[in-house]
Amino acid sequence: MNGYKIEPGANLRGADLKGADLRGADLRGATLIGANLEGANLEHADLSDNYRWRANLSGANLKGANLMGANLSGAYLAAADLSLANLKGANLILASLHGANLVADLEGARIWAANLEGADLKGARMPDGTIHD
Repeated sequence: MNGYKIEPGANLRGADLKGADLRGADLRGATLIGANLEGANLEHADLSDNYRWRANLSGANLKGANLMGANLSGAYLAAADLSLANLKGANLILASLHGANLVADLEGARIWAANLEGADLKGARMPDGTIHD
């Protein structure tokens, strides 16, 4: 896709993947630091820690992205922009979301033992019980 190799552990630092269709993609442990994924479809994609590498999406632009059912378990999303993203049913267990913009749809998302220090949740759609220590 656009000359990028989409696979586990891929280095996609700063990649422009705006609007990309990455449904079901296996990006475990990928480096997406500062990547532009605005409006991308990452439904059911696996962006989790793969026991060798930690998926790193720090500073990534995920504004309006579809992350429904995506696995972001253990992912590093510090200062990522997830505003207006669809995170329905996403797995954010043990994710680092400090400083992230989470004004998104978090219905059914699993945000357990995640680092939310300084994260913006004002206006997020989040039914009771979404976040657990």
